Amino acid sequence: MATSTPTKPTFKPFVSTTETRPELSARALILGAIFGVLFGAVTVYVGLRAGLTVAASIPISVLSISILRAFGKASILENNIVQSTGNAGQSIASGVIFTLPALIFLGFDLEASRIFALALFGGWLGVLFMIPLRRQLIVEEHDNLIYPEGTACADVLIAGERGGSFASRVFLGLGLGGLYTLFQNDNLFALWPSQPDYQPDLGTQHLLKGSAIRADCTPEYLGVGYIIGIRVAAIMLAGGVFSWLVLMPAIYFFGSHLSSPLYPGTVLITQMSPSDLWRTYVRPMGAGGVAAAGLITLLRTLPTIVGALTQGFKKTGSGKSAAQPSRTEHDLPPIMVFGGSLLLIVLMVLFLEFKPIPGAQVGLFANIAAALLVVVFGFLFVTVSARIVGIVGSSASPVSGMTIATLMATAAIFLVKGWTAPAFGALAITIGGVVCIAASNAGDTSQDLKTGYLIGATPWKQQIAIMIGVIVSIFSIGATLNAMNKGLETFQRLPKPIVFSLDKLPDGVQNNGHFTGNDRIALTSHTADHAKEELSNARQYVLLNAIGSTTLDDGKYLYNTASGEIEVQWIQGIGSEKAAAPQGRLMATVINGILSRKLPWALVLLGVAIVVVVELLGVRSLTFAVGAYLSIATTLAIFVGGVMRWMVDRALHRQALKQIHLEHEASLALWHSDREAWLAQHPDFDPTDPTHADPTGLPLPNTITARDATIESEVSPGSLYASGLIAAGGIVGLLGVCVKLYEAATDRSIPRFSEHNPLHHDPVSVVMFALLAFSLYYFARKPLTAEG
Repeated sequence: MATSTPTKPTFKPFVSTTETRPELSARALILGAIFGVLFGAVTVYVGLRAGLTVAASIPISVLSISILRAFGKASILENNIVQSTGNAGQSIASGVIFTLPALIFLGFDLEASRIFALALFGGWLGVLFMIPLRRQLIVEEHDNLIYPEGTACADVLIAGERGGSFASRVFLGLGLGGLYTLFQNDNLFALWPSQPDYQPDLGTQHLLKGSAIRADCTPEYLGVGYIIGIRVAAIMLAGGVFSWLVLMPAIYFFGSHLSSPLYPGTVLITQMSPSDLWRTYVRPMGAGGVAAAGLITLLRTLPTIVGALTQGFKKTGSGKSAAQPSRTEHDLPPIMVFGGSLLLIVLMVLFLEFKPIPGAQVGLFANIAAALLVVVFGFLFVTVSARIVGIVGSSASPVSGMTIATLMATAAIFLVKGWTAPAFGALAITIGGVVCIAASNAGDTSQDLKTGYLIGATPWKQQIAIMIGVIVSIFSIGATLNAMNKGLETFQRLPKPIVFSLDKLPDGVQNNGHFTGNDRIALTSHTADHAKEELSNARQYVLLNAIGSTTLDDGKYLYNTASGEIEVQWIQGIGSEKAAAPQGRLMATVINGILSRKLPWALVLLGVAIVVVVELLGVRSLTFAVGAYLSIATTLAIFVGGVMRWMVDRALHRQALKQIHLEHEASLALWHSDREAWLAQHPDFDPTDPTHADPTGLPLPNTITARDATIESEVSPGSLYASGLIAAGGIVGLLGVCVKLYEAATDRSIPRFSEHNPLHHDPVSVVMFALLAFSLYYFARKPLTAEG
């Protein structure tokens, strides 16, 4: 006799499958494209500086609801198209900045056309590879895979459809954060110092010499710290404190008596500033630590990865196909998915063959092999990423670990084949970059498709919108990347010129001909004493490029043919302290370490050992390692945002307890005055249940836990205001980069406040940042309902 199993209730989306509303409209695509360009640029700016990215779907949804409402009644499906299109910019930018800056660290130029092509290949492959998985991951496993960002975004869209308003808090953060950045940024008005800096040198024994305590007091770091919370921010700061207040003073203490440079340094340790110590010794340790932590994270998620692949291959194609599927089951047709994927792979081969990286030409066979590796690793990690983000969310997805695994496997294959020339390092980064972008975009695409499933969107229209968002946002991503590399670059006169012979260049140093930039360049002081100097005949200098040399630090230098000496170091914007690009540096370290075997392995392995210790202590080592790699100026500012989140959580918890106390007093008053009315309001009350009443039978107050009261959702007042601060810091910060580029191109300067104005002092910078932090604390506690 057959037994019947209870069937689950059929899921019903917010918009019925039989209902038709405006969706893939021109205004939704245009607004989404604008957001894609904007948030793509902001993600590049913040990600290169902080090493972190923040999901953009929530703020885009909030802004879309408000803006489209101003142009008349907007459909919830239109708002979903806006966020799907705009969010593509953030996901593509994340993949780009994690990998492609490695080309700079390997000594190659980062061309705009290359960024555009690789981002397009990876972004579209991420969408196309994800489409066959949609039914199994989003529909059939709806109850198992929650996709936290996608579900939260659906809540925002539904609340907006029902009349909820959140946008004013985002705009408030944009306004105040933008005004603050206008006066704080060095490239703009610079009314007060952008980075207060204290370098201890205590007593006759020079205690803590070599260390520095500094904070990059920007609104984007404050907002990032608030969103990631006190726990993650504190671990990041712990890594920064370990590097800047433990390792660097120790390096100075033990190395100050040396009479010759300590490898990989090329000058005496006594002549190094804290930034030099960080750049020369701490970054290799940090790269080793991040690599080890990424692999540990990947191994930890290996069971989930195996489960994702097993379930994916088991159920792919097992879904029932109806002759006439409903609107909410329509994906792009298989001919477009598989044909488009094949076309992209062919285009990639042609691009690599006919548009090689300058100085990195490889054969057709190697380019075909690269495309095949992209297919294999791309589909593997797209499947993994699309499933993992359904469990842990996009922010916690180990995309960097997947990319490291791709690079290590690729480099190992190249090593076996004997492909160890620098050109193959660039090809390996190309493979890793496309795979990373595909995995990153697949994760966010699955979040968007989950949002669409919950609200009743049409899948193929969302997929088209995401692909449009990819191709539009790429323009701003490439432009921002190159603008930051150029706008944040510095030329630093060496503390002591290095005698060199162009006829006998040492291993790892290349002669790139005469310098072709501006003939007049400003030089920064090595000792950071704000002394200004200018080189008026820069084009007469010869440009040298050092990669893996034991004589020069990796980087570019200007060689004076008249004196026969290297006099100036050209520090690229990407890789500098203001745009450290930790993931890109890590990828270059992995590739260079395997192919050239010329890394400072003692420092790299020291970073690995530190991560092992941190893991044994039960701490999230990847967060610690990133904090150890970044400048303490970044981690300290982010920590302030985390402290604000902790303070807000405590305030909300106290407020919730106070409200429960007041409600309980009112309830007891009714209990004593009208017992029958009270019992009618509480029909489930059981005087014998110790959770309902005390031993005397008196009702107990409702209990509230810390988690109930303090865990903010992604649509809370504080998170929305913090999103506005992040966007403001990124937008106005990019404006400052553009101003610097304009000044370099025209030899003109915009009016700025003098460094001798009464407010240009470190304490003023601290006070202003504290006021901005207080505004975050204040508006995070102010309910959204108060705004109507």
